[in-house]
Amino acid sequence: MGPDGLLLRRWTPADADVLGQAVLESSDHLRPWMPWVAGEPLSVDQRRAMLAGWEREWSQGGDAVLGILADGCVAGSCGLHRRIGPGGVEIGYWVHPAFTRRGLATTAARLLTEAAFSLPAIDRVEIHHDRANAASAGIPRKLGFELIDEIPALEQSAPAEIGIDCRWRMTREGWVRRSAR
Repeated sequence: MGPDGLLLRRWTPADADVLGQAVLESSDHLRPWMPWVAGEPLSVDQRRAMLAGWEREWSQGGDAVLGILADGCVAGSCGLHRRIGPGGVEIGYWVHPAFTRRGLATTAARLLTEAAFSLPAIDRVEIHHDRANAASAGIPRKLGFELIDEIPALEQSAPAEIGIDCRWRMTREGWVRRSAR
């Protein structure tokens, strides 16, 4: 349990209903920025299968996809994704609109960065977002990540995105220096 009753934990198939409800309640908020929302709503069986797939990936050394819970309520989701090559992970996150502007995504990203650097094989952590998403830009900035690139997006974009991918990076050495302050 973290600050202010914040808990990050892996999703399980048993969470299909509560995650589905949180996504449904958040869909208007997320649709401008998250391309995956176009595939919502999923049926409970589809969501259970997705969550079981996330469990399999985790058990095989793949991505870690976690619920963000605040005082026992689903406040969003986050993860460490192995899509930036050996030695690196990318942090992803979204927050339920009832929980925005409370610093939960920043806290989750900080906790995920700490967790990533507890693994000897990880030497860098990145956060990527579309340039138009100013709220997402605030998170790596607050955590001391360095903006390393702005390039045309390679993946499908969501309606509010302009197609410029901002890539922020924190190295292990930078995190150790920052944490020593």
